[in-house]
Amino acid sequence: MAAVSTRRLDGHVPSSSISTPLICDYKQRNSHLLFYDEQAEKISNLIDEEIKRESNRQREARRKEVKVMLLGQAESGKSTLQKQFQLYYASHSLDSERPSWRPVVYFNIIKAIRMILDELDYQFNAASKPRDKDDRRPSTTTSSGSLYRSPETQSQIAAIRTRLLPLIAMESALATELSGGVSVGGGKTGAFVRTGWQALVGPGSARGQGNGRPMRNSETTNLVARTMSSLGGEVEKLWKHQAVRTLVHSRKLRLDDSAGFFLDSIKRIAEPEYMPSTDDILSVRLQTLGVMEHQFVISLGGSTYNWKLYDVGGARGQRHAWMPYFDDATAIIFLAPISAFDQYLEEDARTNRIDDSLQLFTAICSNKLLSKAHLVLLLNKADLLKKKLKAGAKVRKYITSFGDRPNTYESVSEYFRSHFVQVHRRKDTFGRALYVHFTSMLDIKATQSIISDVGEAIIRQHIASVGLA
Repeated sequence: MAAVSTRRLDGHVPSSSISTPLICDYKQRNSHLLFYDEQAEKISNLIDEEIKRESNRQREARRKEVKVMLLGQAESGKSTLQKQFQLYYASHSLDSERPSWRPVVYFNIIKAIRMILDELDYQFNAASKPRDKDDRRPSTTTSSGSLYRSPETQSQIAAIRTRLLPLIAMESALATELSGGVSVGGGKTGAFVRTGWQALVGPGSARGQGNGRPMRNSETTNLVARTMSSLGGEVEKLWKHQAVRTLVHSRKLRLDDSAGFFLDSIKRIAEPEYMPSTDDILSVRLQTLGVMEHQFVISLGGSTYNWKLYDVGGARGQRHAWMPYFDDATAIIFLAPISAFDQYLEEDARTNRIDDSLQLFTAICSNKLLSKAHLVLLLNKADLLKKKLKAGAKVRKYITSFGDRPNTYESVSEYFRSHFVQVHRRKDTFGRALYVHFTSMLDIKATQSIISDVGEAIIRQHIASVGLA
């Protein structure tokens, strides 16, 4: 008798007809797929957990991240303050950088020598030209005029210049090396540095990489050092010459603020094994391009905080680069050089530097992107202000609104302070406090005390604002 089939006409086999051995056989043959599905799910869960943990870690790190911007016009002391912070919170890193500051000191000295000789040339030419009744040039005193007309003086300076020419000729090469070959538009010359410039000139220079030899200073720096060593006496002779001293005392010679410090120390700096001191590093003038970030780890109340300090180029043409860093800035430290009352912007000879600082501070106080940033105002270079006033400089000659107020440090410094405070009161609509300090960046002890107070205040305010307390 033939077997009766249980398959329906549509080809479907009833489940009751599928044998148990067939199901077991399917599971056995596909057990590896089930295993992989379970493993994939476990791995996916682990990845999700790690992403959550990493997100929490990053959130916690951001809460302990303090971003501080150093703002102000060019030559206001921002880079010097950055070095003071580094000295206070990470002195070991400053020690390791000392060799890289050696060519910067040399550059500052060579630049000063060139500026002195250029000014002497101008004075010699001016003294030799007869003055007519319509000549409105500032007249020289009889003694200085005769000094610059003296053939003996001109001959002495010419001889010194000739001997110093090999050193002066190295200024351009040194500037190019410090700048890493970067040039600045507008015909500006000098050394302009970006983040990582020290790798170009210091012991960590890439010149020694890949060849198995220890890294060393650049050949340019070593050549300048040898030349400086052999001509140190000539530099000293120029700096002490009566014609130069007369220029300095009459305030007709406008050098960088620290030029005198380096020229007074030329014997020490011209030594073959010279290594920059802390005072040397704090005193150098080096122009910043763009924004340079510096990080320090700061401990307070048993917790550590990542302090990010942004040093910016202060020239007018570079201020647009500040904007991207405003949004999440914790604090702004604004530096205003109150000794600059008798100086004008390099970019605009009609704008007094004090007026420019006030305009810039006005923009900072009213900027909505900075509405949550704490404000610290450092009225900087107070020591230079005292020197200028003592030397007889009259503030009202350059700032007419000063009027007939006493030309004393107390009166002048208070006048400037009140103007900046008034700007804050009128333009800051966000209800922020303003912390004001008079500073001299080269006074290590006093500046370190201010840094400690300011740093702690900023961190405590940050703790309160992000809920870490």
